[in-house]
Amino acid sequence: MATMQLRAIDAASLAAMSKALVGFDRYFNSSFPQNGNYPPHNIVKYSDDSYAIEVAVAGFTKEEIHVSVDQDQLTISGVQKNVDDTVKEYLHRGLAARDFEQTFTLAEYMEVKGAEVKDGMLKIEIQRHVPEALKPRQIEIK
Repeated sequence: MATMQLRAIDAASLAAMSKALVGFDRYFNSSFPQNGNYPPHNIVKYSDDSYAIEVAVAGFTKEEIHVSVDQDQLTISGVQKNVDDTVKEYLHRGLAARDFEQTFTLAEYMEVKGAEVKDGMLKIEIQRHVPEALKPRQIEIK
């Protein structure tokens, strides 16, 4: 019987992934979210300065989800308040119903612009704002 082993990501693959997600390179170089992949999430890059984190939050109400930013740490948590499994008998339970907390490290100049829950997905919009003094500029030659 063959066993499957999970391979570690090598440094070259990690570097390639972090380049594809400008602004989230520290996310790959530091620790991944502590709760593994629960709930499942996407990191979306719309442009060099516009990103989003999408989190599957099916079963949670808007009031049960909390998003906070403390310096460069974005924390997303969900705590279900009205879970009453004593009334229900599940024949199959494919949807997780546990509380969660995910923490993401934001790169420099990343600013969380807002969050919205729609159709069981939490979308957090993130924008990169580099100060004018730090942007590349053209020097006029005289």
